Amino acid sequence: MPRYLSLVRIDESSVPAEGPSEDLMRRMGELIEEVTKAGVMLDTAGLTPSAQGTRVTWADGRISVTDGPFTESKEVIGGYALMQCKDKAEALEWTKRFLQVHEDFWTVTCEVREIAEG
Repeated sequence: MPRYLSLVRIDESSVPAEGPSEDLMRRMGELIEEVTKAGVMLDTAGLTPSAQGTRVTWADGRISVTDGPFTESKEVIGGYALMQCKDKAEALEWTKRFLQVHEDFWTVTCEVREIAEG
């Protein structure tokens, strides 16, 4: 079965200063439990804020290193999910359910891509 990576992109300005609500974390936990029991979820995690990240870029034959926060980025990668699904349609359905557990004030986008095998 194919594997899919869902990159979770968030607008950090929409994230409450105190972090995700207890209710959101409960709903997220319930969904993760469901998708894991369905045998789909291989791995998932959230990431620390972009202010704690570092970008390493190769351009024009040179390496450059930039510490966060990355002010030029409206959206940053806030997490990921690695899923094994029968097809892309199933991966998209699980991803839609993930997005729907968030409160309305969040701005979250998931980019779902099949992992190239071999």
